[in-house]
Amino acid sequence: MRGVITLRDVVANLGVVLREFGVVCVLHCLLAALRRRQTTFLEIALRPKRP
Repeated sequence: MRGVITLRDVVANLGVVLREFGVVCVLHCLLAALRRRQTTFLEIALRPKRP
């Protein structure tokens, strides 16, 4: 298991991510998956908020 998010993962869990983490997190996940960025969901979901 690599732990890297894929577009398939994001789409399959879209409702949960949207409900629990919000629209911004969904957009960041989609962008990361489309750009094929090697990152995990937790890196995106738990990153510090900008002021």
